[in-house]
Amino acid sequence: MGTLRVGIVGCGGMGGVHARRLKGMEDVSVAALCDLTEAIAGAFRQRHFGDEGSGIPVYAGTAAMYAGSELDAVVIATPHTIHFQQGMEALDRGCHVLMEKPMVTRAEDAYALAAKVREVGKVFTIGYNTPCTPAFDFLRQKIRGGAYGRLELVTGYLSQNWLKGTMGAWRQDPAQSGGGQAYDSGAHLMNSLVWSVESRPAEVFAFVDNHGTRVDINSVVCIRFENGVMASLTISGNCPSAVGPLTFLFENGRVDIDGWGGSWIDVFVKGEPENPELPKADGTPDRNFVDTVLGRCEPRTSPVNGIHHTEIMDAIYESATAGRAVRPGNPG
Repeated sequence: MGTLRVGIVGCGGMGGVHARRLKGMEDVSVAALCDLTEAIAGAFRQRHFGDEGSGIPVYAGTAAMYAGSELDAVVIATPHTIHFQQGMEALDRGCHVLMEKPMVTRAEDAYALAAKVREVGKVFTIGYNTPCTPAFDFLRQKIRGGAYGRLELVTGYLSQNWLKGTMGAWRQDPAQSGGGQAYDSGAHLMNSLVWSVESRPAEVFAFVDNHGTRVDINSVVCIRFENGVMASLTISGNCPSAVGPLTFLFENGRVDIDGWGGSWIDVFVKGEPENPELPKADGTPDRNFVDTVLGRCEPRTSPVNGIHHTEIMDAIYESATAGRAVRPGNPG
């Protein structure tokens, strides 16, 4: 395959992030832009591509886009609850898919989407940042190899001024977002956890505070994985300081790491600091996606990450409502 023809579905903030990354790649052609109206997509085109992008077609709705443009792949960066329908549609149209996080907002949809990916054999990755960073590549290799003994516990927190920053926006509408801060920015911390632990969640207990809104703002979550690892996460959406550290506790060591962006890592072996030599990594979800489609590397994420994340989220909301621990459903 030569130049990869990519359509961007969703011309909002994250769509802009993907546009900036893709337009800098020599092996990619942004071949279509799609949103609710052509006016929205057209304004996005001018904002991110300028006059040089005047030939990129814009569309109101995905049906018009697939009918009007021949695409190899799509980046989907739309409100969370329409990810499932748009992902299935893209796969049916023969496109590879880079899906913004969260993959979907119901575990049953995650199972169905994963089955569809297996059926059609297309590349499907998720826009999580940390799996593409050297720090998390290093961490997962050490966990897999048992370098610090058995991983026993993980703890961490994420804080952000999310409540005020998303007031009146679709992210606080559960019909579009599927949930609140835990499903939005908290998704990065959740995925960093499940990507590293590599096991299905077996049991979840959670407390949630909506702060008078229709979605979760603050949450405290305890998770036990099938492989025995236990984890605790605190997600804050009402704090002006944005940060997201994770700590991995092993029999013979400790790893502190940026669970939100993978920008730093500190390693302690038997109590002593270590200066790790980090491997090379793909850099961004977009670069990894393009290189995977072009046969240059392996995908850093897959629908399995979306399944484990969504199982945890379903269980968080069920547990918070029922006031008890919840076992995530069996995908069959």
